Amino acid sequence: MSGYFELVDAPDGGYRIRLLDGTGALMAVSVTFPTKRAAVAGIAQAREIAGTGLIRDLCKDAVKRPAQKRHMKPARQAHKPVVATGRGPRLPALAER
Repeated sequence: MSGYFELVDAPDGGYRIRLLDGTGALMAVSVTFPTKRAAVAGIAQAREIAGTGLIRDLCKDAVKRPAQKRHMKPARQAHKPVVATGRGPRLPALAER
């Protein structure tokens, strides 16, 4: 079910965005944007956040989980010379560059 955005006049001037689901039920209303161009940019930002944003449960009945340890990036290793294997073109070793 695909939803849609509506640009509407804000009661205090400016513009607001309404997000509706496929049946037309209101899902969210934005802050007031000063211009229509800013409201359209707000839609682009909302699309980006909706597609990539995480969910943060701040409700009082939220399940509390311990913070996960972050994985460290492995240390960079020096490049090893490339050895010809007889398959495809031979790549030069770093010392030959």
